Amino acid sequence: MTALSDPPKEGFRLGMLIYDSRYRSMTIQVAALVGFIALAIWLVSNTAANLAALDKSLGFGFLMEPAGYDINQTLLEYSSRDTHLRASLLGLLNTLLVAAMGCITATIVGVIIGVLRLSHNWLVARLMTVYVELFRNVPVLLWIVLIMAVSIETLPQPRDFRGDNPAATMKVFDSVAVTNRGLYVPEPLFSRSLGNTHLLGESSLRFDVSNDLIVILIALFGGIYAAHRVRVRADRIQAQTGLRPTTWWQRLGLITGPTIVVLIALGFHLGYPALKGFNFSGGTYMRNSLLALWLALSLYTAAFIAEIVRSGINAISKGQSEAAAALGLRQRRIMSLVILPQAMRVIIPPLISQYLNLTKNSSLAIAVGYMDITGTLGGITLNQTGRELETIMMLMLVYLGISLSISFVMNWYNDRVKLKER
Repeated sequence: MTALSDPPKEGFRLGMLIYDSRYRSMTIQVAALVGFIALAIWLVSNTAANLAALDKSLGFGFLMEPAGYDINQTLLEYSSRDTHLRASLLGLLNTLLVAAMGCITATIVGVIIGVLRLSHNWLVARLMTVYVELFRNVPVLLWIVLIMAVSIETLPQPRDFRGDNPAATMKVFDSVAVTNRGLYVPEPLFSRSLGNTHLLGESSLRFDVSNDLIVILIALFGGIYAAHRVRVRADRIQAQTGLRPTTWWQRLGLITGPTIVVLIALGFHLGYPALKGFNFSGGTYMRNSLLALWLALSLYTAAFIAEIVRSGINAISKGQSEAAAALGLRQRRIMSLVILPQAMRVIIPPLISQYLNLTKNSSLAIAVGYMDITGTLGGITLNQTGRELETIMMLMLVYLGISLSISFVMNWYNDRVKLKER
């Protein structure tokens, strides 16, 4: 009787790194990593050699030098004697401002247009189609320049508001002035203000935080949290008894009540713009360049968001709508309670890309003279200091950081609304 023994194991050979499927993928990955590191080393060494040939060294000390230029729209205190770092900070805040305003406006307009494109009214649906095709097929830069030109040429000048029979008048109970220089709106003021908190001393990154705003936000978010707890309690009662208590008035009171009390305690009132001399003073001033950039980016991006919303709604089975209608729900309630909550799971991923595109397209602000981070750090600072490598690297890191932040927040929200499998 013979005994069978296992065949001897084959020893490792170098050829197995290429021809053996067990090792081939690892070999390719290691080779790609080595090639990438070698390329990075070559780029760094080549850049260092070129800088040495030009008698230039890599450094960021220029950021602490006086900027020597003005910024026409600022959210913080700034003068031309401040540093380039301060100017870059103001440019970054201007970029974040127009990006936030654009994303909010584009979302609202895009959702409305996307829903109306599915309307059974032929005229409404065709008009929305014309809007989408018109805006998304024309470069956004042309829309920015067009809106800027129209605002300059058609809107009244400040002097037109002067006289007993002025050629132009203020809007909204004489509180808003729309001119070819920009928009003047009332500003919030407090007669019993709590003052400001100064942070970072006298450094280039200094800024003031309004104590009034902090107290208002605490009251607002505290009310929102209390309203959320009331809603959770109503959901629990409905799950136990099948009857949902009426809580909308409690939730509304919890959200608005504390905020209103705080505003009254702080002596809240509005400061209205008034024509003095050759221009308006007082109130909050929004330059026409900011308005043109905001409107153009919002309307342009809204056309893409409308198509995303339309496709997301179409992805939901018609049986959902029919079942809701059979229960007696009206069309508007079906859309808000049945269709859109499910469609959001389809809409959110491509919506992230549109937010990122809008943020990056804000760099076109320099075309209308709006001083964002590209106009300050990547424009005047670069030309004055000659530090093109450092400024472009910082500019790339800024946009990368903003984009990753938007992606993180939207992906977190997408994870919250997606279907959970058991």
